[in-house]
Amino acid sequence: MRQHHDFIYFFLICFLASTAGAICGIGGGVIIKPALDAFHLMDVSVISFLSGCTVLSMSTYSVIKSKTSGNSHIERKTGLPLALGAAAGGLLGKWLFSSVSSLSGNMDDVGAIQTVCLLIITAGTMICTVCKEKLHSLHVTRPAVCVVIGIVLGLLSSFLGIGGGPMNLAALFYFFSMDTKTAAENSLYIIFISQSASLLSSIVSGSVPHFDPFVLILMVAGGIFGGICGRAVNKHLSGRTVDKLFLMLMGLIVCINVYNIYIFAL
Repeated sequence: MRQHHDFIYFFLICFLASTAGAICGIGGGVIIKPALDAFHLMDVSVISFLSGCTVLSMSTYSVIKSKTSGNSHIERKTGLPLALGAAAGGLLGKWLFSSVSSLSGNMDDVGAIQTVCLLIITAGTMICTVCKEKLHSLHVTRPAVCVVIGIVLGLLSSFLGIGGGPMNLAALFYFFSMDTKTAAENSLYIIFISQSASLLSSIVSGSVPHFDPFVLILMVAGGIFGGICGRAVNKHLSGRTVDKLFLMLMGLIVCINVYNIYIFAL
């Protein structure tokens, strides 16, 4: 039987994570997943699934709002192949997660593997962000290459249960020379497509884990309200300010993951 404060944790974590995620374009799952792992409120597989649903709700709102506002910066020539590749990669990531879970037999071990991978990716993204002025970015335009990049992004995000995350922004900057705000919007578009495909796959294959529906409602509500607030805040921030917030979030995520590695090791 869950305590009332557990439900408050679910909503607040998803609301705050989705607000920050909508501002920076990282989806929120990269915060939700390790934060819920830290509280040990649910099984790792359930956290991964519900985190993906929450990120999907937030990204759906953000993409629809962007389209209806007539001020969309989604680059279809690269964004669509990336998103389709991410959707395919997401399915591969789900298969990889299931395979690792079957081989291990201990979900805490799987959680530890996810946490270590996320820590490495987050730390690497922080370094790239700090040094991005010194990096020579590319201008990839070939659809096939975009699909391959999308597959890698989708595989990582699905296996880690984070929906999208910081590697989307790093990839969009390095491979496509996008500025911070354009990358954020395109990242949410990629997350929307890939998470839609992932959810549909879970439903069709019957691999949806057992969970409390009320928890899902709270998390999705937090995700949508967070998306609304984050989008409103993003309009008033400069690209440099968004970069600073992004780095602060990456630092927080690194700290949470270090703590989670310690917890899973016990």
